[in-house]
Amino acid sequence: MVTQLNFIEGGLMKRALVLVLVLVFGYLLIGCAQRKVVQPQPSATSAETRAKAPEGKPEQKVPEEKITEQQIAKIETGEGEIPKYTEEKSIFDDIHFNFDKYDIRPDAKPILQSVADWLMKNKSADLLIEGHSDERGTNEYNLALGDRRAKSARDYLVALGIPSGRINVISYGEEKPLCTEKTEECWEKNRRAHFVAMMGKIK
Repeated sequence: MVTQLNFIEGGLMKRALVLVLVLVFGYLLIGCAQRKVVQPQPSATSAETRAKAPEGKPEQKVPEEKITEQQIAKIETGEGEIPKYTEEKSIFDDIHFNFDKYDIRPDAKPILQSVADWLMKNKSADLLIEGHSDERGTNEYNLALGDRRAKSARDYLVALGIPSGRINVISYGEEKPLCTEKTEECWEKNRRAHFVAMMGKIK
């Protein structure tokens, strides 16, 4: 009787062990079937997406204030182009500007006052103000900077009582230098506003 019970218990244990193995094996199969293979995402800093650093170039001093593309386009297209005049020889001194600036310096004020006095006495004359810059910076920027220098001189004359309709401005940027040496003394001569008295319009 004891032998028979041992046989039955041994059979039950084997069945239980087989059942456990079947369940474990089935769980593993289900887990593998549901597992997804995740492809590695390309790195955002891969060699194809990394931008190359620009090669080092010598720094140029450029004006801090940005000139918009609209301002450059307005100057280059000649918007508000001045009428043609018979030119009289210039009778005024140039005024000069600091690097990257277009504000009127103290030493320019007596010159502008003499220009205003002359225009007051010569009511039939108009004035052309040419804005210039030195060669540092881009052509486009220097063109816009020359324009601002000419307009600063015009605004000062208007404040002295000259009608704005008698004053025209044009910018040559760096295109018409007085001096071509690459020195600070030379560059200062080129940062200027030049005045041309106009004695009559060509019809």
